[in-house]
Amino acid sequence: MTEEQLIALVSQNAIYLLGAVFVIVLVLAGVKIVPQSEKYVIQRLGRLHSVLGPGINFIVPLLDKAAHKISILERQLPTASQDAITRDNVLVQVDTSVFYRITEPEKTVYRIRDVDAAIKTTVAGIVRAEIGKMDLDEVQSNRSQLISTIKSLVEDAVDDWGIEVTRAEILDVNLDQATRQAMLQQLNAERARRAQVTEAEGAKRSVELNADAELYAAEQTAKARRIQADAEAYATQVVARAISEHGIEAAQYQVALKQVEALNTLGEGSGSQTILVPANALEAFGDAFRMLKGNK
Repeated sequence: MTEEQLIALVSQNAIYLLGAVFVIVLVLAGVKIVPQSEKYVIQRLGRLHSVLGPGINFIVPLLDKAAHKISILERQLPTASQDAITRDNVLVQVDTSVFYRITEPEKTVYRIRDVDAAIKTTVAGIVRAEIGKMDLDEVQSNRSQLISTIKSLVEDAVDDWGIEVTRAEILDVNLDQATRQAMLQQLNAERARRAQVTEAEGAKRSVELNADAELYAAEQTAKARRIQADAEAYATQVVARAISEHGIEAAQYQVALKQVEALNTLGEGSGSQTILVPANALEAFGDAFRMLKGNK
């Protein structure tokens, strides 16, 4: 083999080798392996062609280009503070934070330039508008409802950007020093009022209990007197019945019995005693003894 033939063979083999390398390069350029956390936006001759999802994908080399590689992981915007005025004219500073993720990369790429700044501005406007509809007390007590409203409104506003808002948080609502001082004075006044009300209610309850006790005592005294009166009435009825049945002798018997009992009581006294008894009383005692003896 002559030198010229050898050169021609080498040149031919080099061309084949370059062709093979070119084909391999084209094949490798047409294969796109997309990570699980990303999506690729493919342009063909400068226009949107397709969006590649995670895994192995194929494109047309030289015509198609992965112009944008978009992360689909959830993102958190930096904490933002914005001033807002409540319906009762109180200036507050609201700290907010928003979490979102990109669901349609083609919209995010071709419809908005700086998505983070756009979301931040949208959230600030919505927060100011919603807080302006509420009093300060409502902002403090209905924070969860306010967060839900803000999240819903932000989702509607960023829907054209291919974004899903996953969470919206109000981290803090700060007040100026003068407002805080006024609220503290109001809180102290409210506590003092509640203490006075509690004390007054205690005094009222004490009076009510004392009145109930006195009423109960009066009721018991009246009940005892009524029982005593009933007993005396019953005794009177018994005596009247005895007089009705046995005549005057029964009455004389009762009187004589009482006189004897009184005499016994006087005789049981301690020490030397002198008892003066009228003459007619002796006759009465004699009658009583005879009646007692007769009854026995």
